[in-house]
Amino acid sequence: MKRELTFAQQVERSITKKYRKKIWNPFVAAVKRYELIKEGDKIAVCISGGKDSMLLAKLMQMLQRYSEVPFEQIFLVMNPGYNEENLLQIKKNAELLELPVEIFNTDIFDITEKVDRYPCYLCAKMRRGHLYHEAQKRGCNKIALGHHFSDVIETTVMAMFYGSQLQGMIPKLKSTNYEGMELIRPLYCVHEDDIIAWTRYNGLRFIQCACRFTDAKFVEETGGTKRQEIKELIRELKKTNPNIEKSIFNSLHRVHLDTFVGFKTKGKEYSFLDRY
Repeated sequence: MKRELTFAQQVERSITKKYRKKIWNPFVAAVKRYELIKEGDKIAVCISGGKDSMLLAKLMQMLQRYSEVPFEQIFLVMNPGYNEENLLQIKKNAELLELPVEIFNTDIFDITEKVDRYPCYLCAKMRRGHLYHEAQKRGCNKIALGHHFSDVIETTVMAMFYGSQLQGMIPKLKSTNYEGMELIRPLYCVHEDDIIAWTRYNGLRFIQCACRFTDAKFVEETGGTKRQEIKELIRELKKTNPNIEKSIFNSLHRVHLDTFVGFKTKGKEYSFLDRY
């Protein structure tokens, strides 16, 4: 008699079968290429409740099961001030995907809603600080975040267009404020379009950012965020150059410093004149 799979097992099968080339293989490739996980690591997989972090959690759960490199992990959910409906959705999805989450509360939304300038930047900075703190308190040496290939591309373009600098997003980063802690991005090579396709295929519904800056009314009145603007731009450029995302991504791995007028490293700025 054929054994009936649970919903979580069906989701896992979709990852290893239908989306093996688009999600599983790029995920494993990033973990290996950038040496994101080492023997003895204890990783806090951080779940916001969105599609990216939920998929990351599932992938990490599967990787621990199959990996030859032994590591520990916990699944950490920070509640920055979600309403009851969104928090319930996160718990429901965690149960569906058989993810044993640990939830802790903060008042980040209350604080950022009172800020007029750069609330999203402040929110992200506060979130990361809380995640590092809670992970370290639980004996972890790493936190894993759900930033993906498309985030890398968009961040690079945004930095150039709006920050007047060439700046990327690297796959792992040592914390400067929490000694011994490191941030890793295992979805670094996974495209957002493939994450969306996987979500729809499995009939899953995840929450968005859930703050006032991403609700429909705010987007309609303001035209949305700069990141959304960049998403639209890249989407348009792909119509005439389908490989544009790949080109931007590859360029981050092939920076020719000798051709730059100035660059910054370890907090210090340099000019080409210094070695002319």
